[in-house]
Amino acid sequence: MKETAPPSTGDLALGMDALSASINRVAGKIQVIAEAVQSINQNRVQLEGKIDEAQKRVQRILSRLPEQSDGRQLNLLGEAIPPNNPEDDNEPTTH
Repeated sequence: MKETAPPSTGDLALGMDALSASINRVAGKIQVIAEAVQSINQNRVQLEGKIDEAQKRVQRILSRLPEQSDGRQLNLLGEAIPPNNPEDDNEPTTH
């Protein structure tokens, strides 16, 4: 049988250095992941706010809808609509 000699102090130091370097790499990767998670959470909160605002806008628009029996023109966006002038609707005639 062949016996192996116990590792020398130099070998242990190299092993500890390699282990320390691996731990540092893992710690760096964990930090990057933690920052990404934080960023994603901030984005999610912002998107939730935008969704809430959009839902409120949709509710305001829906509340402006006339009854189905109402034949008036819809102004869902609250934009100014110029009055309808019947004279402007006539196409020019050629005589």
